[in-house]
Amino acid sequence: MSQAATAGSAPRVTETPVRSRRISRRLLRPILMLGGILVVAVASGAYWLNGGRYVSIDDSYVRAAKETIATDVSGIVAAVPVREGQRVKKGDILLKLDPRQFQIALDGAKANLGGIGSDLDAMKVDYQRMLREVEVKQALVQSDQASFDRYANLVKSGGVTRADYDNARFQLAANQQSVIALKTMAEVQLAKLGGNPYVDIHTMAAYRQAQARVDEAQRQLDHSVIYAPFDGVVTQVDTVQPGMYLAASTAAFGIISTDDVWVEANPKETELTWVKPGDPVVVTVDTYPGRSWKGVVASIAPNSGSEFSVLPAQNTSGNWVKVVQRIPVRIRVERKPGDPELRAGMSVETTIDTGHRRTLGDLL
Repeated sequence: MSQAATAGSAPRVTETPVRSRRISRRLLRPILMLGGILVVAVASGAYWLNGGRYVSIDDSYVRAAKETIATDVSGIVAAVPVREGQRVKKGDILLKLDPRQFQIALDGAKANLGGIGSDLDAMKVDYQRMLREVEVKQALVQSDQASFDRYANLVKSGGVTRADYDNARFQLAANQQSVIALKTMAEVQLAKLGGNPYVDIHTMAAYRQAQARVDEAQRQLDHSVIYAPFDGVVTQVDTVQPGMYLAASTAAFGIISTDDVWVEANPKETELTWVKPGDPVVVTVDTYPGRSWKGVVASIAPNSGSEFSVLPAQNTSGNWVKVVQRIPVRIRVERKPGDPELRAGMSVETTIDTGHRRTLGDLL
């Protein structure tokens, strides 16, 4: 009897744990479902709060300062002391024109300047000579006047002939006219000296004009040699060869800076809401996978890229369609020794950290 009871009571001993596990499973399922929903909601909320902080732009390129090498004088190319792709320093010689024609022009201008200076000095001396001649003629006029007065008294008494009297009168008149003529010539000479007989010839118009010719000839001679305007790499050098004629303002070849390098990003105007100068930027270059550069927003253009296009968009037609514009953003890149070369035109991707965080007030 006791054995049967014992045997019959065995199933009731194991029934309680099974029922507990079933209850636990029933409770765990809604908890997991609610927890999953809660996790998704929290993750979605966190993503939304940080959603306006980062701006990723793939329409970005490396830019560098560049210049077309040219000069404003014409001449024969004498030498091109650089080669394609060569790195140069600011002040290095890039191209030389034959200097002989410019040296000849400079020598001629200097000779002309010397002649002008001598002529002006001679004018000053000549003016003083004219003043001395006026004084001499005035003394003769005084002598002639005394003789004429004496002859006028004597002719009445017969002391001198009428002919002597007339000669004295004519001599006096002639010398008086000579004085007037000499004074006029002296005044003309003084006017040429600018009204100042002791003027510094270096301030006179004729001398300054001659000096300007010398300066222009010197400038042309100096510009017959082209120097590197900044540190960089020369390109398309083979388009210029010694012996060829290079006209003024004709492009010879180019130089691209190795120091003044930046990134130009072109985000949509709708992505610039929170972007401002000084925001940190992460730059990745397609050429160098796995590497990144730090940068900072240097400036934001005051215009869209289409504002300075040759044929800007016309929005006055009746079938106008709104198009989201792109605003250039300049990014200063922090480069360190040993970093790979950033070449102008490389494609890059930029991520700007605006630091902005959304709040619940943005929903209202």
